[in-house]
Amino acid sequence: MPNPRFLLLPDKTPRLGDFDVAGDDHVVPFEVGPLDVRGRTVQLGPMIDSILERHDYPEPVSRLLAEAIVLTVLIGTSLKFEGKFILQTRTDGPVDLLVADFATPSSVRGYARFDAERLEAAVAAQATTTAELLGDGVLALTIDQGQHTQRYQGIVQLEGTSFEDVARIYFRQSEQIPTEVRLAVAKQIVPGEDGLREHWRAGGMLAQFLPQAPERLRVRDLPGGDGDPEEDDFDGPEDNAWRELVALMETIEPDELFDPTVGAERLLFRLFNEHGVRVFESVAVNDDCSCSRDKIQGVLAGFSAEEIKESTEGDGQIHVSCEFCSTRYSFDPAEFTTEEG
Repeated sequence: MPNPRFLLLPDKTPRLGDFDVAGDDHVVPFEVGPLDVRGRTVQLGPMIDSILERHDYPEPVSRLLAEAIVLTVLIGTSLKFEGKFILQTRTDGPVDLLVADFATPSSVRGYARFDAERLEAAVAAQATTTAELLGDGVLALTIDQGQHTQRYQGIVQLEGTSFEDVARIYFRQSEQIPTEVRLAVAKQIVPGEDGLREHWRAGGMLAQFLPQAPERLRVRDLPGGDGDPEEDDFDGPEDNAWRELVALMETIEPDELFDPTVGAERLLFRLFNEHGVRVFESVAVNDDCSCSRDKIQGVLAGFSAEEIKESTEGDGQIHVSCEFCSTRYSFDPAEFTTEEG
């Protein structure tokens, strides 16, 4: 972890001005030594508002995508190398595809695909929970370190599963690290020159149990094991420190995760002031798509003459829109005509 910015101790109540506040769109890493806990928390403001406003999705879709982006940011900012973390769902629900990715050091983007008629029916039936909108399918979490390296991918089944549950399952299965996650999304109504205006806000916290003694990580048997079946519903180690961490995070109200008057540092103090929480230098995240005219031109250059012809629209141009940032690129087919073509 980077150098700590300050240390909150039980006998010292922080005051505004005692330390730098990370603010919106900055991930704040933290450590609670007495509980053997490390984690990250974030409040997303202008960044998430920019992404969702640009796409102008129906509100239930925007909420889903915002949750996916928060989780992507919390996991992606832990990468210690140049690369990309990608979250992608493929399901049979009204919202059948979500994609969010984080490219080091700070670039975030995302988009969603949905069936308008099925979504309208789901809203009319008030079936708009994460599980109901996604349905059954899979969620893939991919770490890509670039060319000449092998991608690492973890797959989690989505069967009535929230994004919070997905993260817990992923870390338990792939890295065997007990992990607790809280996510929240809301619209904030603020006054402006033209009257009231809505802004999207989102926030989240991810905490992991990382004791030095490996035996403290041991968990009870999964269902079907040889342990006591009555105990199988406990999805974590029996360590008291871990139990306390889970109990503390269960006290977080959703609005505390995105309320700018609370902030990441104040929330951490509320949770862990009895133990002391060390907060490290924050990591900025930005609404930043990696698409470019040159990249798309390179793809089109690999098309055959027939494919170029099929891609040419009625105005004699080839038009390509980026699904992430909605930027529209136009090309003259003559740019890709070969002597043989």
